[in-house]
Formats: sequence, structure tokens, C-alpha cells
Amino acid sequence: MTDVDVSKPQDGAIGRRAYFLFTLAVVALGWVIAAANTGISYLALGLDAIPIFAGFLGCCVFTIVLRFLHCAWWLAFLSLLPALLVLVGSVQYPIEAALDSRGVRESVLVTADENHRYTLVGRLGELKETLEYEEGERKYQVGDRVEVIHDPEGVVPLEEASDVDPGGRLFGLILGVVGWTGITLLAGRRGFVRRRAGRRPLLDDVS
Repeated sequence: MTDVDVSKPQDGAIGRRAYFLFTLAVVALGWVIAAANTGISYLALGLDAIPIFAGFLGCCVFTIVLRFLHCAWWLAFLSLLPALLVLVGSVQYPIEAALDSRGVRESVLVTADENHRYTLVGRLGELKETLEYEEGERKYQVGDRVEVIHDPEGVVPLEEASDVDPGGRLFGLILGVVGWTGITLLAGRRGFVRRRAGRRPLLDDVS
């Protein structure tokens, strides 16, 4: 068997400098996707479906591009873990930051519990919004008091104060971007070696 000389490019292979620039471009793509979806979420406050769809699409694009960079699939699949952090952080951070900055914090009384919704009464009377909860996550009884934050403009839905943590959402978003960056740099290094050696992804060989 003839050894492959990785010091010389094979036919059709690209140079080290070009591959390094390709790697940096993919890193920048990850940053752009995270920043752009955060901006979309801010501009579309109250319309969660828009940034969720845009973020999901962006994460899929990043995964596909990473597969071409790595010339294999396993790092692309691994990138789905930080992608989840990017998606959740970019969607939730603007929402919770808006509530934290302009929202009204108030201690309210639970007066009714119907269809997984708490009816709330504050110092000025019954709130127009209700506090929703998932089935099996009932935390309060009628007569309990709960601290909530509601948007005076009525754009961002009311949330329980303890659930509003913009700092934590931002940290998760940054952690996801850092994860993408590390995986991309590793994919660039390994992808360059794989292409020099003429190796192809297993799934491509099967097809």
C-alpha cells in the first residue's frame, strides 16, 4: 500500500492558507447567525415563531457548512449541542432583557386557576394577562402571592419574576458561540488533513 504524502496537496485539494480562510469564514458565519437571530428576536418581540424559525434555519445552515469544512459528519452532529444554546439564547435573551429593563415588577394575588392559567390581581385590580404553566408544573394555589414582571406596552408576555434572567440567557448564548468556534477550528484543522489525504465522509462513500 502506498503511503499518502500529506505534505503535498492532492489533485483538487486547496492550500493551507485558503483552508484557513475558509475556517475563519465559517467561524464568522456562526457569529453572524447568533447576532442576526438575536436582532430578529428583538425586532419581533411578541412574535416568537419568527426568531425560532430563523434560528433553526441558521443552525441547520451552519451544520451543513461545518460538514463541508470538516469533510466528515461527526463534528457537524456535535455542533448541535452548542446550536441549542445559541437558539435558546438568541430567542430568549431579547425577550427577558426587555422585561428586565422596562417591565413592571409587582407582587400579585392568584385568584383563579383554570386551563393551566393563573388569574392575577395586582394593586390596581385584575391583570389583563394571565400566568401560564405547563401541565404537571403547578406551583401555586388560589390565594398565594407571586411576584411577576409585565410589560407596560403589552408586547412581551407576562413572566414570573424568578424566571426572568437575561444575564443567564446571554451567558448561554455566548457559551454556544464559543462552542461553535472551538468545534469549527477543530473541524478546519481535521478537514484540511482529510482533504490532503483524499478521505471522504463515510455517508458519502455509502451513497
